[in-house]
Amino acid sequence: MKPLLLTTALVMAATSVSANRAFVSNERGNTVTVIDTETWEVETEFFAGNRPRGITVSPDGTLLYVCASDDDQVKVFSTETFEELYSLPSGPDPELFTLHPSGNPLYIANEDDNLVTVTDTESHRVLAEIPVGVEPEGMAISPDTKFVINTSETTNMAHFISTEDYEIKHNILVDQRPRYAEYTPDGKRLFVSSEIGGTVSVIDIADDGTPTLTKKIGFEVAGVLPEWLQPVGVKVTSDGSRVFVALGPANRVAVIDGDTLEVLDYILVGQRVWQMAFTPDGAHLLTTNGNSNDITVIDVAKEKAIQSIQVGQQPWGVVVTPK
Repeated sequence: MKPLLLTTALVMAATSVSANRAFVSNERGNTVTVIDTETWEVETEFFAGNRPRGITVSPDGTLLYVCASDDDQVKVFSTETFEELYSLPSGPDPELFTLHPSGNPLYIANEDDNLVTVTDTESHRVLAEIPVGVEPEGMAISPDTKFVINTSETTNMAHFISTEDYEIKHNILVDQRPRYAEYTPDGKRLFVSSEIGGTVSVIDIADDGTPTLTKKIGFEVAGVLPEWLQPVGVKVTSDGSRVFVALGPANRVAVIDGDTLEVLDYILVGQRVWQMAFTPDGAHLLTTNGNSNDITVIDVAKEKAIQSIQVGQQPWGVVVTPK
């Protein structure tokens, strides 16, 4: 399907090469918004299937993968022309996925069927369907690529799946409704956010790969009801010194010390902050704010919000192309 571009000027901007682009999936608008991360201006917006949510890019930055949840497909677009190139089989209702660092395969959470689908991005074939807990959502791959993590919202577990034989090797019980999983760059720690439980579980990884739940991080913001503190997206800086957690309807991003695991601060952002992505240089963190239909740009060094950019309807996910 051809991209739905907004104006002639935007078409010209879209076809020029920029250093980086941020791509924002708009769940209700059925579009992806494209932002130039040098100017922080919207370049264009294009149709991305029905109910686009999870979003990522290939390692070389040329391909954009989008979970079109209501189409039961992963749609693949050019990051330069925004043209839909093809679609990949995903299983029903794909929500989040993680891509192997090599670019193949893609591991996809299928919320309705309690499965993780493994799809070959080159042959476009399904390699495996892995039964997991009820309502799988969060997906992550360990830095050594030995394990894929899936979080099941209703079973309240993080499942450690071997990438070699697609068998679950470990299950870790966490708090209610786990939504996201994120490793530290060294692979020695995994963070799992629990939206209803209101915590982030800290899972330490032994040298032999055995995971152990060691701590749960809670949150408290003056003037914000406890039930509004709903952790969703998690991002860790490249040096592991800071962990950022999106707190949903609390409209805050928590800043956590990566060593002490103490909450240091809360950054006020847009309404219902959901997912996040760093720019490739790590200087900025972008948040999707579903109820205010914008993204917030956070200066990582200053730990401060510096800009808001309007996007489409109900932004859900965000990814930035590598340099």
